[in-house]
Amino acid sequence: MTPLDRRWRRMMVCTLICIMQVVCFGTFAAERPPIVGIAHVALRVANLAKAEGFYSGVLGFDAPFRLYAENGESRLVYFKINDRQYVELMPGLSAGEDDRLGHIAFETTNLSALRNYLAEQGVRVPAQTTKGDDGNVSMMVVDPDGHQIEFVQYLPDSLYLKARGSYLTKERIADRLIHVGAIVSDVAAADHFYKQILGFSEIWRGGTTDNSTDWINMKVPDGTDYLEYMVINRKLDRRQLGVLHHLALQVSDIQKALETVRERFHDGDSNSVQSPQVGRSNRWQLNLYDPDGTRTEVMEPFTAR
Repeated sequence: MTPLDRRWRRMMVCTLICIMQVVCFGTFAAERPPIVGIAHVALRVANLAKAEGFYSGVLGFDAPFRLYAENGESRLVYFKINDRQYVELMPGLSAGEDDRLGHIAFETTNLSALRNYLAEQGVRVPAQTTKGDDGNVSMMVVDPDGHQIEFVQYLPDSLYLKARGSYLTKERIADRLIHVGAIVSDVAAADHFYKQILGFSEIWRGGTTDNSTDWINMKVPDGTDYLEYMVINRKLDRRQLGVLHHLALQVSDIQKALETVRERFHDGDSNSVQSPQVGRSNRWQLNLYDPDGTRTEVMEPFTAR
């Protein structure tokens, strides 16, 4: 065997050893599994009965299931928007707490793979995924602004999928949660997390003026729902937090939605519901507020004519 042959043989052996290490020890770069949409938004409320009156009585959503604390009181109530999207209410908000946003949940098709991927990207993840009392597997991480971000994988035996096709009331003013808004103080840091790591993509940005950027819409990588950056970097009071941390429901007819919610407000004052406006995105929108001041934005999917 010539020296050249021996050199090539050593190179081949080294290559095979590297391949074996990759196969045996998993040093391949993890791939991000699909993130297909917003699963739910969880809101903290002070008075559960009053909050239920808004999300059920005004918005028309049914609550197919709830979880209970040891003392028998409700600790989590699920309001169904459609078969894959919910609003979750968590009672116990104290008078001194201003922020009502509990967490935002995104649906993935493979939670274990997503946990491995995020860990490889340097995101702090739990030691393992957990199966919740609702039957789904989930994990919680924290984004650069300190928001709790949950990732959920629906399982066939979960309460969610067992309720598929049911509890879809005719009273719902909307059948889709189109986006959730969350405060972002550092756009570059948020982009690193949502864009570079998670694969979200920007689909629109705008501001209160033509020369400002106050909102950036970031679409999930494998669906059409989006997270709305509420770009602001200053201390906010309770009212402002309720306006900025919000959920948005899509309707086909804003006038019909307006007439419906005005009929449902129990105080009998139709003026308690603000008139719809055309927003900076040139779409009709209607702002409603739950008893704790958290905003629900109702909007049409197309530009105003």
